[in-house]
Amino acid sequence: MKMMKGEVVLNIPAEKAWEMYRNNEIISQINPEMLSGAEYIQGDGGPGSLRLFKLGPAVCNYVKESMEKIEKVEMGRSVTYQVIGGDLKEMYDPYRVTFSFIPVEGKENHKCIAEWKAEFEPLAPATPPPEKARDAALGFLKSFDNFQLSY
Repeated sequence: MKMMKGEVVLNIPAEKAWEMYRNNEIISQINPEMLSGAEYIQGDGGPGSLRLFKLGPAVCNYVKESMEKIEKVEMGRSVTYQVIGGDLKEMYDPYRVTFSFIPVEGKENHKCIAEWKAEFEPLAPATPPPEKARDAALGFLKSFDNFQLSY
């Protein structure tokens, strides 16, 4: 299986970033151009839950929506899910993503590293790695900084 990852430093504590990521109402307001909505179709966000992400106009020419099954949750730290429906499922199978929020050590602990990691297998030999998905995810995570000022 192939792997790709990326990270951004956020000027907010890991706990706050985690809370923002897990809350459908908040995550849908962070950057509607990139993510216009999120909802738990089944479950409450624990393993086995299904979460639907509806992507916004900035990325909908690449991916319109993604249905994800949550596989593993480390409370306050990371969530791993497998894409089970949507545009990415037509390009890669499996396609598994982990979002992690890691505190930056220091006296004030007001920063964290937001990491995106994908494990994937292209369905066709010509399918490129999911660089657009990585760039969109990291761009979206970076917008947590701007949103948290008003949150």
